[in-house]
Amino acid sequence: MTHSADFTPSTRYWAETHKVENQPPALENYNAFTSDAALQQSLMAQGGEWARADLEHFGALTGSAEVIEWGYQANENKPVLHTHNRHGARVDEVKFHPAYHQLMNLSIKEGIHALHWTENRPAGHVVRAAKYYLMNQVEAGHGCPVTMTSAAIPALRHQPDLYQQWAPKILSSEYDPRNVPHEQKAGVTIGMAMTEKQGGSDVRTNSTRAYPVAEGGPGQAYELVGHKYFVSAPMCDAFLVLAQTESGVSCFLVPRWRPDGTKNPLQIQKLKNKMGNVSNASSETELRGALGWMVGEEGRGVPTIIDMVAMTRFDCMIGSAAGMRQAVAQITHHCSQRMAFGKLLTEQPLMQNVLADLIIEQEAALALTMRIGRALDRSEHDEQEKQLVRMGTAVGKYWICKRAPGHAYEAMECIGGMGVMEDGMMPRLYREAPINTIWEGSGNVQCLDMLRAMAKSPGSLSAFMAEISKASGLHPNMDQAIVDLAKEFEVTDNMEYRARAVVEKMALAIEASSLLQFGDGIVADAFCRSRLGSSNSGWVYGTLPEGIDCKAIIQRATPSLD
Repeated sequence: MTHSADFTPSTRYWAETHKVENQPPALENYNAFTSDAALQQSLMAQGGEWARADLEHFGALTGSAEVIEWGYQANENKPVLHTHNRHGARVDEVKFHPAYHQLMNLSIKEGIHALHWTENRPAGHVVRAAKYYLMNQVEAGHGCPVTMTSAAIPALRHQPDLYQQWAPKILSSEYDPRNVPHEQKAGVTIGMAMTEKQGGSDVRTNSTRAYPVAEGGPGQAYELVGHKYFVSAPMCDAFLVLAQTESGVSCFLVPRWRPDGTKNPLQIQKLKNKMGNVSNASSETELRGALGWMVGEEGRGVPTIIDMVAMTRFDCMIGSAAGMRQAVAQITHHCSQRMAFGKLLTEQPLMQNVLADLIIEQEAALALTMRIGRALDRSEHDEQEKQLVRMGTAVGKYWICKRAPGHAYEAMECIGGMGVMEDGMMPRLYREAPINTIWEGSGNVQCLDMLRAMAKSPGSLSAFMAEISKASGLHPNMDQAIVDLAKEFEVTDNMEYRARAVVEKMALAIEASSLLQFGDGIVADAFCRSRLGSSNSGWVYGTLPEGIDCKAIIQRATPSLD
């Protein structure tokens, strides 16, 4: 009989079942800004170099294990609705995990909701977009109230008295999640409520009605009665709401509390059970005589709130580009350390083709987004840039958001079986990817908006064509794309039917132009050859033509843990 004392050193550890090998560590405690060459290049190209030190600091935060963990916790613990308190009083309170509030506090403290409105230096929108891009890589759901708070500013400017009353707290860097009147807070958040069951995007069919308390008109008090089918972030302190008056659809600012300190009757009926964006609450809400103040002209509610919607659509571009970047960061980190068949995945030609293709898509999305950010900075004083924003946002929102779901799926496949495990980042990116495509106007709505811009703002198409023509002579495929795109507008018959095909060509052309003017030369060439060239074999990733320096593209995109 052998006793334990007889075990030799070589057999002492037979009880160990396995050793973890060939498994890359989690991507954390890295600088998400300094590890992103494309973001740094876009920031510099669009005039935001003055914010580099601030973004380096913020990149360290957004790449830290602590902040990344907040994102996991906020999504693992869904918000919970409490319609009444234990004494039976109506409170309409949504309670969140503390991690959600930590994310909100960080975003508000960093000015992601406000710095583009308060910063006096140039490229405020560009710098703010860079911050939002970094924060969305951590967690996208809390970005919804941050976006709406930001986007409320241009809509409220239609009503100067309300703007003066609310803007200081909207632009404040203080986050206060308490369910108390806004008068008791140093900072507030703003939401919006447009969608109803019967209309969806067709808000002119809304049935919610507004009745004047006394004298009606801009800035006056009304009581709103109706039902909103989709109210995102219902714990915001006030909402921009569309409702019918005698003159048609009008816009109103509706706070959660009345001036006398009583609760305004915006009654949350249920929280939506969403496939993604789960950290953020979305609700169905009844307005039972809710007090609100008219913003802008009566009957002009859609043009008033469209200024808010334009900004939220731009944030959809940023958010989808950010999701692509997080996917690229995850897969390049994984594949640079994972061995298969005797070689690192990044050393295998077919995987190089797939990785480089995904990186090219992400860098094109970022380049276009930051270019539109720069146009926003200039639009107040430059009509050409204003028109570019009008057309470029519709085209960019359509295409970047439309490309995100397929990009997320392909990135999951690069990781393999572990890519679908819920304790990793990829499933959240995958579920989040379709959200921006649908919210703030689906793909068809964006295509129709492009046609509307052509009809109502003829200069918008001229501005768009002038922008892509700036890249004329920089690549033969670009030159041909400019010619081909111009032909699409020579005949406008049946334009609505073929609008998606036209917008796709517009998107590829302006992404190529943005890369050629402001991006990396190798990436720009690869984009033009693969997206604009005759070798384009479809939209399955990993079909790049020969002769592209995939290694250089992958190395450029891989995060550094140093």
